[in-house]
Amino acid sequence: MKKAYLLTGEPGCGKTTIIKETLARANKSAGGFYTEEIRNQGNRQGFKIVTLDGKSAVLSHIDMSSPHKVSKYGVDTDNIDKVAVPAIEEAIRIKDVIVIDEIGKMELFSQSFQDAVLRALSSEKKTLGTIMLASHPWADKIKQRPDVEIVKMTRSNRSEVLSKVLDWLRV
Repeated sequence: MKKAYLLTGEPGCGKTTIIKETLARANKSAGGFYTEEIRNQGNRQGFKIVTLDGKSAVLSHIDMSSPHKVSKYGVDTDNIDKVAVPAIEEAIRIKDVIVIDEIGKMELFSQSFQDAVLRALSSEKKTLGTIMLASHPWADKIKQRPDVEIVKMTRSNRSEVLSKVLDWLRV
């Protein structure tokens, strides 16, 4: 059995929703983080990091000045290092499941984040997360690991993916 289950797919297909539904139904302690859109009057302004224990910080924003950009968003690597990385580290230490949503372009600007992902995958804990669909040298290495199951999600296979993830967590 694979130790890590990483969902991939087009934006908006429900990857984060599946993770939240899985955590709500599974009888496991979980730590880590997920990402949420920041919206203003229906328009996406950026993304925030939300830890499973309730902390949050801006990951990226259209008004953020940063040397790191993805599309129109400036990326705050300090917030990745101060919020997402400690959440992963704590999950490695004291939780049953490590949640990493998402291993994507923005997060990969942080070397500390990359190191934390590798520590999570090398731990004995199960890791549930999402990973970017597009090719990226570092993310592609993660996708090729023998201990990682990559599941491509679409809007039409959501219930099937949810069942698979729940079965994987129960084992």
